[in-house]
Amino acid sequence: MIDELILPANLDRDEVLAETVARLCAPTACESACHHISRDQPMPSLDALAEVMDLLRAVLFPGFFGPSDVSGRTMSFYTGSALDRVVKLLAEQINRGYCFVCAKDNRQPCTDCESRSEAVALEFVKRLPRVRELLSSDVLAAYDGDPAAKSPGETIFCYPSIKALTNHRIAHQLHHLGVDIIPRIIGEMAHSDTGIDIHPGAHIGPRFFIDHGTGTVIGETCIIGQNVRLYQGVTLGAKSFPKEDSSSRLVKGLARHPIVEDDVTIYAGATILGRVTIGQGAVIGGNVWVTGDVAPGARIVQARAAEQFFISGGGI
Repeated sequence: MIDELILPANLDRDEVLAETVARLCAPTACESACHHISRDQPMPSLDALAEVMDLLRAVLFPGFFGPSDVSGRTMSFYTGSALDRVVKLLAEQINRGYCFVCAKDNRQPCTDCESRSEAVALEFVKRLPRVRELLSSDVLAAYDGDPAAKSPGETIFCYPSIKALTNHRIAHQLHHLGVDIIPRIIGEMAHSDTGIDIHPGAHIGPRFFIDHGTGTVIGETCIIGQNVRLYQGVTLGAKSFPKEDSSSRLVKGLARHPIVEDDVTIYAGATILGRVTIGQGAVIGGNVWVTGDVAPGARIVQARAAEQFFISGGGI
């Protein structure tokens, strides 16, 4: 039973609002929660970045996204128009990302942010053919690896893995071009929609497939080879977080996540922590906890399940 809420009598609306505003706007209250706009630049726009992703998805998978009637005759026109819009929107958002970090780190005002942002946006666009190659390999991996998939197009249109990987492969390119905050926003868009959390810094090779996907976590310094398959609930995370000697702050940028070599399969709920290597062709069973290196070709399963399997007369 919930106790009845007892409210003070005769609350004055103006007094309550004035007191609350004063407390929320006090300098000490704003130290960690308020963003101080630098040089009149607003925060990155989620709406603009959502439009960028819609345009890029239509460019990378024409006919599946964007105009459904795009054809060989109209594709060049549509692609050129879409990419022109992408460069304009993305350059502005990249610039806002630079200013966001400048304000955070109290850097000196820069004089070339706008021109640098457009140059980065154009360099990113140059990399889109490679992004499509990687995504095409992911699409085939999903189709080949899932008996429920009736066509590669079904995986493009329906599978959360392909949506998450589209965002990731775009965000990864921006991350390696030195873009601030925008890659994280793009990654979190897919995380919110699919439940698949991939840091933009993670290196992922071709033919990567996450079956089902919900609850999958892939950390910043992960390196994943080709033809790797994960199932839902897999964590490729860090085992510990060392701190700086002189403070309680975490040391940034250390290689702290797993290396997964080619042709590895990791089943649902497995947790792999630390800078460990999962050797080529290894299989990690469901709900296994791994904090050490795994030899190539090894089969790691829960001890009790393995014991019962052998007792019943089977073998691995």
